[in-house]
Formats: sequence, structure tokens, C-alpha cells
Amino acid sequence: EITVNGQTLLLDATPITDAGALLTLYQPNRIGERLSALHHDHAEGFDALLGESPAIRTLKARAQRVAALDAPLLIQGETGTGKELVARACHAISARHSAPFLALNCAALPENLAESELFGYAPGAFTGAQRGGKPGLMELANQGTVFLDEIGEMSPYLQAKLLRFLNDGSFRRVGGDREVKVNVRILSATHRDLEKMVSEGTFREDLFYRLNVLNVEVPPLRERGQDILLLARYFMQQACAQIQRPVCRLAPGTYPALLGNRWPGNVRQLQNVIFRAAAICESSLVDIGDLDIAGTSVARQSDSEVDSLEQAMEEFEKTLLEKLYVSYPSTRQLASRLQTSHTAIAHRLRKYGIPNKP
Repeated sequence: EITVNGQTLLLDATPITDAGALLTLYQPNRIGERLSALHHDHAEGFDALLGESPAIRTLKARAQRVAALDAPLLIQGETGTGKELVARACHAISARHSAPFLALNCAALPENLAESELFGYAPGAFTGAQRGGKPGLMELANQGTVFLDEIGEMSPYLQAKLLRFLNDGSFRRVGGDREVKVNVRILSATHRDLEKMVSEGTFREDLFYRLNVLNVEVPPLRERGQDILLLARYFMQQACAQIQRPVCRLAPGTYPALLGNRWPGNVRQLQNVIFRAAAICESSLVDIGDLDIAGTSVARQSDSEVDSLEQAMEEFEKTLLEKLYVSYPSTRQLASRLQTSHTAIAHRLRKYGIPNKP
């Protein structure tokens, strides 16, 4: 333990023994944080998926069951719902948790780059290639997990190469003639309807069945109810810490807008909205005017119009019931849609003066 520029640091002497000329200094809190992270990576798993709504509980229960099975897993859901987070959680509680988890976004790279990134390339495979070649994610993740995001965007050529790997666990590097065999679990994700793509001829049917051995559906944010407020508060804490300001609080007047928004961009959109609010808010209380939310009937409701959380929630509940009652014109249908009892729906309709339909 030494002091440098007034800071207490821990000295790691191992590199000196190993390399002869390297001195590494670490702040004690950094070492503690890293050790804690390593210790809890496996224990956390699905704790990283925040929420207590019926939709998220159903997801967690199913994902925990399939995570332990060493077979391909297809994760489906709208953009921004947190499909990669689910994939990481599945890896964290699987038997492969101590091996690498590596991800590739199939929509982010052209075919030739995606192929070399996934399968690697041999020496001299193309101009500018590294002299000794380069291993791809499949080799680097041996005994671990490879996550293929936006699998629906994968080219037909790569689909065929991936199918061959799934069939026998082997492949060839780009420009190579040697078979490489690895043991990797494939997790994939998409926001697209792969079955429809199969029927249209844009996605291989045989690959779809190989990827869809196990599957989970990640619910959109709009179906997660009170999780929206829980996530909003969590993102607010994150944002304030990132921009180094005291933690802001969401005013009750923001609740109906947050709960009533359709959130087409899901959790990612909510996170961005909260970050922007934390950045521009001039006080410690985030009001409706600080939230950039469009397209909701309650979005322009000012904080001065709401006396309490109870009032805000009642206004939202009434608006929601009136809207859904059009599409679900009986109390039993409405109760089924909202996953509650017929009695509870009948009580609320009377409470808010919403007439029963004949």
C-alpha cells in the first residue's frame, strides 16, 4: 500500500515477477468493485431484469427453465425490450457461465465482415488481413455462448454456414481449408416474424427450426404496467449519477403520461426519455414538461392538476378502462385482458361512472 498524489493505492507486484518491468497500481475501491462483480455475476442472473409485473414474472419463469437446457434458444420481442439482457441472464445461470459470452449484431455489419467476425479468417484470406489470421467469435467463445442479435437480418449465405455449424459443430475460417470444431451454445434474437419470413422465402426454414429449439418472448413495455414507474426511477438514478447531479424525483403528474404512453421503442426509449429529462430539468423535481413524450392523452397534464399519486392513478385507470372497453365490450372480456377478476372490473366501471354495455 503506497500513497501517490495524496491517494492511497494498492501495489500489485505480480506483473514485476512475470514480466520484469511492469508496475500496476490500483485504487482499493476499484479492486473491491471488480472482485464483487466477479463474485456476483453468476448469482445475479435474472435479478438484472427489473420488474414485478405478471408479464415479466412469466418471462423470468420461462427463461429460467430454458436457460439451464444446453440447446439453441430464440428470443423474440419488439425492438428495445431487452432481448440481449435476457440472453446474458440465461448465460449467467447456465452451466457455461464461467466461459465467454460474445455477441454479434447481424444487422450492423455487411456479409463479408459479419462472416469473418463470426468465423474468423485464415492467414492471407484478403488484403489487409492479419499475418497469422484471426479467430472469430465462435472460437473465442469456445465452451461458452454466442449471441446473434437481429438474426432475421442475416444473409442467405451466412444462414447456410450457420446451419452447417449447428448441425455438426464445425466450420472453416474465411479463406481457410481446415475444419475448426468448437463447443458453443447459440442464442439468437429478433424483432421480426421469422415464421412469416420462412413462408416468404427470406429465411431458411431448416435454420429456423434449428434456432427455435427453445424460445422465449420478451413483453413490450406497454404491457408491463407498474414496471414502467419502477424502471423510470431506476433510470433516473442512473442518469443523475452519469451526469453528476443530485438525484431527481419524478413528480406525480408524470405518472399518467409514463403509464399511458405506447412506448414503441420500449425500455430503450424510456431510458432515453428519462436521461433527457434528467439533463434538462432545472430543479430536483421532474415535471411533465421535462418529459418528451408525445401521442398520449395524458401527456400534457400539468403537475398542478394532480393533487396526489392516488388521483393520478385514478385518472390513468379511468382513461385506460374507457379506451379498452371499446375493444373488449364485456366486463368478462375486459377482465381477461387486464388479468383481473370480473368483480374488480365491474366495481371500477361503477366507480368511474362508465356505463355497462348492453
